[in-house]
Amino acid sequence: MQKKLLTVAVAGALAGPGLAFAQASVEVYGTVYPTFGHVKYSEGFTARNTGTAVPSVSKFDVQAPSSNFGVRGRESVGGGLTAWFQIEQNAPLEREATQAVTVSSRNSAAGIQGGFGNVFVGQWTTPWADLDSLWAVGQVSVFGPVTAIIGRRETTGVAPNPASAVNAACTTNQIPPGGFATTVPGTNECDAVVAGGGVGHAFWRRASDMIRYTSPTLAGATFDIMYQVPELKTVSFGTPSTVAPTATSPTTAVGAYDVNPSMWSASAKWSGMGGRARIGVAVDRHKDFTTIGATDSGWAVKGGWNFGVADIGLAYERNTYKCGLQPFGGRATLCSSDGDIKAKQYAVAVSVPVGIGAVKGFWAKAKDLEGATTTTDTGAKMWGIGYDHRFSKRTSLGVEYAKIDNNRNAQFTWTGMPPNQSAQGASNTPVFGSDVTWIFVSMVHRF
Repeated sequence: MQKKLLTVAVAGALAGPGLAFAQASVEVYGTVYPTFGHVKYSEGFTARNTGTAVPSVSKFDVQAPSSNFGVRGRESVGGGLTAWFQIEQNAPLEREATQAVTVSSRNSAAGIQGGFGNVFVGQWTTPWADLDSLWAVGQVSVFGPVTAIIGRRETTGVAPNPASAVNAACTTNQIPPGGFATTVPGTNECDAVVAGGGVGHAFWRRASDMIRYTSPTLAGATFDIMYQVPELKTVSFGTPSTVAPTATSPTTAVGAYDVNPSMWSASAKWSGMGGRARIGVAVDRHKDFTTIGATDSGWAVKGGWNFGVADIGLAYERNTYKCGLQPFGGRATLCSSDGDIKAKQYAVAVSVPVGIGAVKGFWAKAKDLEGATTTTDTGAKMWGIGYDHRFSKRTSLGVEYAKIDNNRNAQFTWTGMPPNQSAQGASNTPVFGSDVTWIFVSMVHRF
C-alpha cells in the first residue's frame, strides 16, 4: 500500500498543474554481457605480404561488448494505429571501452504501426542484418560469427577487419561512407573505408537517415525494405581536370563530381512448422560508397530448423564491391580487370538442449577475396563450442572456447576485445595473420 501511494504521489508531482502523461506505456530496458576471459593473439606481421614479424601475446580481460540500455514507449492514437519510439545506446561497463557511447548510438527511431504494417524513421539495423536472428543459435553471449566473419568483410567502426588493400593509394581525397567529396586533380576519390584497406561500406551496420517499412506477418511471411536517404547528395561545379597536377601547375582545375550516396536493403523471411522452420533472403545495394558512380551489392540466405534434439542454423552471403575506374581514369591497382572485389562467407551453428541449458557450437569461413590481383590469403575460419545455462528468461551464465584462424593477410576479430600485441594504442584489430583465441565466462542479464 505504501509503495502504491508513493507511486501515485510521485506521478502527481511530476504532472503538475495543467500537465498530463502523454505516453500510455514507457519502459527502460537493456541487456548487459559482463565477461571475464583469457585472450591470445598469435604471431603475425605489421603489413600485408611483407612486414616485421610480431610475437604472440596472452592476457586476461574483463569486458561487456554489445551491452546496451534504452527507453521506449507506445501509445494508441486511434483508428487501430499505435505510435511508438525507441532510443538506445551502448553500455560497455568499462571506462576505456573502444565502443561509441552516445545517446541513440544503437537502434533509435519513431514510427506508426497498424494493420498495414510498421513505418518508422531514424537509425536501425538493416533487414540484411536482422536475418542473423534466424540462424545464429550456436554462440554463447555475443562471441560468434555474426559481425566477426558473417556480415563483417569491411573496415568498419573501432574494430576494423580489412581483408584487402583494395585502393590503399586513395589517401588524399577520402569521403566518409555516404559523404561529400571535392575532387583534387590527379587523385582518386573513394570511401574512407576503402582508403583504409577495406572493401566497401559494411552490409551489417546500422543505417542512419533511414526510412523503413515492415509488413504484417501473413502465413508466417514478413517483408522488410529500408532506404537510407541521400542526405549528403552533392552536384558538380566547375570542370574537373583529367590532367595530373605538376609543380608548376598544382591546381589545373577545381570541381566536384556528382555524389548521390544512398542505400537500399530488403529482405523476405518465413517461419512455419510450429516455429521449427525459418528461412530468409536479403538483398542490399549501396550506391556511391566505395567508388563514386558505382554501386556495391550483395545477397544472403539464412535460416534454420529446430529438430527438437538440436537446433541447426545455416548462413551464406555474397558481396560485390566496386573498386575499379576512378574519376581521373585510374584503376585501383589491386583490382581485377572488371574492377570488382567479390567476397563469400558461410557458417553453420548448432544448439543442443541439455536440461535448462544448451551445448552450443559454430563454424564459419570467409573465403579469400576474389579480384585482388596482388593480395591473397585474405580469408579466415572461426569455430567455437560452449555451454549456456539459463537460470531464467532474463539471466544466463555461459562458458565458451572460440578461435579465429586468420590467413596471412586477414585481421578478423570480435568487437570490444582487448588491445593487440603491437604498439597501436587501444586498437583491438589483430596484426596481419594473427589468430585470436578467446576462452571466457559470461553472464547475460536482460531487464
